[in-house]
Amino acid sequence: MRKLVVAFVVLAGFAGLIGVGAMTMLMTGGGGRANWSSCSSDLGPWGDGAERGESDAAKLTEESIGIVQRIIEIGQQRGLPPRAWQIAIQAGKTESNLVNVFHGDRDSLGIFQMRPSMGWGSAQQVTDVDYAINKFYDVLLEVPGWEDMRPGTAAQKVERSAFPLRYHKWEPMAAHLVSVQGDVSGFSGCEDLPSAGVLAGQAIQYANAQLGKPYVWGAAGPDSFDCSGLTQQAWKAAGVEIPKYSQTQYFQGGVHVPLNQAQPGDLVFWGTGRDPNGIHHVAIYLGDEQVLHAPQPGESVEVEKLWDGGELLPDVVRPAADTPPQQAAVPAGGGQR
Repeated sequence: MRKLVVAFVVLAGFAGLIGVGAMTMLMTGGGGRANWSSCSSDLGPWGDGAERGESDAAKLTEESIGIVQRIIEIGQQRGLPPRAWQIAIQAGKTESNLVNVFHGDRDSLGIFQMRPSMGWGSAQQVTDVDYAINKFYDVLLEVPGWEDMRPGTAAQKVERSAFPLRYHKWEPMAAHLVSVQGDVSGFSGCEDLPSAGVLAGQAIQYANAQLGKPYVWGAAGPDSFDCSGLTQQAWKAAGVEIPKYSQTQYFQGGVHVPLNQAQPGDLVFWGTGRDPNGIHHVAIYLGDEQVLHAPQPGESVEVEKLWDGGELLPDVVRPAADTPPQQAAVPAGGGQR
């Protein structure tokens, strides 16, 4: 679905937004995917990922550091790569603050808030640190393509949480801990690995390659797309999982940012009466008041000038950012559904 009336009315502040040229510079200057982790510690437009990772790690208790060390030791004993250790650290931090807790949502217990009722083991087993770590690794190894996923995405595949974006927040901290506690040579907190700008650039690069492909309602590639199928697959190409439907992408796809602060790669939405509950279209912002989108039946993926038409929402969604989206409080054990 698309606007019926194209009115080139754009909210104030867009004149200073970043253009596609700047994004190209980020893509070529960011170093691309590097090292074993392909992690992105500089998530978000604010940078400082490595510094933030070190700061977050410094706040951990002695118990939590001991659990991190055990995660790394068991990973080494099993011959697993550092990326697996990072995934486990991010999951543990998200689920329990890296503490072996004996309570949680329903019957969730332990570092990873594993639920005995869901087949993770007995209560005694899932609160045994070594058992829980090995069980996490066992399930991770069963996830197809986990090695190529963004670490937080892989953690979500194991935990099966209703709030998948939570795991990304601790990526810099986990990368720092892998470097320091794991003594991984040549790796010091992901300083030279892709930033959020590079991830956005990868999403835009994928979307650009789809130009000219037909709009088909419900399609998500490779030969045709609808609006939300295109945005979902573009960000998936950058290693960032977002929901399929436009309205769900608005509410669960990332961080809300004012439209006048939009950056390339952000998702722009249109809804009846500017109401998020009436969202019917989504596009990828390119900068310079340009968007890339799959318009409507009978048309093809294209780039055009951003329009308003009385339906443009005042916030965009940034799928890769330093801060996870605002959500209702989630009790311990939010995973393992």
